[in-house]
Amino acid sequence: MRNFKLAAALALGVAAAALSGCATGFPAQVSRYQAMPAPQGQSFVVVPMDARAIGGLEFSRYAGMVAQAMSAHGYVPAASINQATMVVRLAYGVDDGSEVVESDPFYPGFGRFGFGGFYGRPYYSRFGYYGARSPFYYGWNDPFYGGYGVRSYTVYKSFLDLDIRRKADNAALFEGHAKARSSNDNLGVLVPNLVEAMFTGFPGRSGETVRITVPPPPRARP
Repeated sequence: MRNFKLAAALALGVAAAALSGCATGFPAQVSRYQAMPAPQGQSFVVVPMDARAIGGLEFSRYAGMVAQAMSAHGYVPAASINQATMVVRLAYGVDDGSEVVESDPFYPGFGRFGFGGFYGRPYYSRFGYYGARSPFYYGWNDPFYGGYGVRSYTVYKSFLDLDIRRKADNAALFEGHAKARSSNDNLGVLVPNLVEAMFTGFPGRSGETVRITVPPPPRARP
């Protein structure tokens, strides 16, 4: 009986945190191989890996984010590919989602994380809302838990690939792959987070795969 009351109290505490707007970051897994030169005025352009995206407004938005990140690390945007010393190729996407069914009778009639079986804490990053139910906020490949009874939800896998080559001889300078899982397939939220994850600690150690969490926005002062 004592354990039952303790479990109920813990559930109420977590639910209160969820309902009060407690936020967490955006977890991603990033793999990088690199032979990047130290920034000494090298110029670059960002182009799509898929030629069909050339000129697209959506790609232009995300290419601009990559260009800003490259500039922040000391490289210089070129006016055209003819003036660039490096070519940055970008690809991104999200799959159609996979249905997940789970069962966990944690606390009858309540649900582990809130009234009516609310699942997970609100999930935010500096770039926006990441999903009402966030079974992966613990991190990549970490376990997650459900509420009372059987519930199902859709999990989406998103990715961002970045390939940087020296234009003069097409030598590979950087190959990066970032991926994440979410209950939200909104590229407008996912891609900016993946870009920030890719450039966190850029260019990184060659051959290393790391888990990176993009932080939530700062809390507003009362």
